[in-house]
Amino acid sequence: MTDVLVASSSWLITPNVGLTVWTLVVFAISLFILVKAVFPRIGAALDTRRKAIGDSIDAADRTHREADQLLVEYRELLRNARQEAEEIVERARQSAAVNEREARTEGQARREQMMEQTRRDIEAETRRALDEILRDVVELTVMATERVTRQVLTGEDQRRLVEEAVSELDFTVLSGGPSRQP
Repeated sequence: MTDVLVASSSWLITPNVGLTVWTLVVFAISLFILVKAVFPRIGAALDTRRKAIGDSIDAADRTHREADQLLVEYRELLRNARQEAEEIVERARQSAAVNEREARTEGQARREQMMEQTRRDIEAETRRALDEILRDVVELTVMATERVTRQVLTGEDQRRLVEEAVSELDFTVLSGGPSRQP
């Protein structure tokens, strides 16, 4: 049996020239068909794919650079906007401070004007009241004198009596000044 096994497996080991030639011919034909028909198509597909991948990488790089540039521009715009906002806020603060100072100054000036007007009004009213009191005193003095003396006084007598009465009256109490002591 060993002889059978050795004989049957020997055709695989021993070269057969006819089989080898036909194998080489089929291999050459297959290689020729592959080189002429299949490899150019595979190469073209690989070149197309390589080009598409390269274009995609270039587009991605370009997009990445554009995105970086836009990010830089955005950050610059954002920084400028923040700076402008801070300037606006600062100008508003300064304007508010100026308006406040002006309002205070204007209010103080208006208050002083009102106080001065009130003082003038009080002085005028005091003078009017003193004049009215003086007239009333004169009339009362003339009437009292006429009743006491039972005679009508001349203009000279009336003037003298009025001057004496007025000199004895203390009008400083009415005007808020220090009073005279007799």
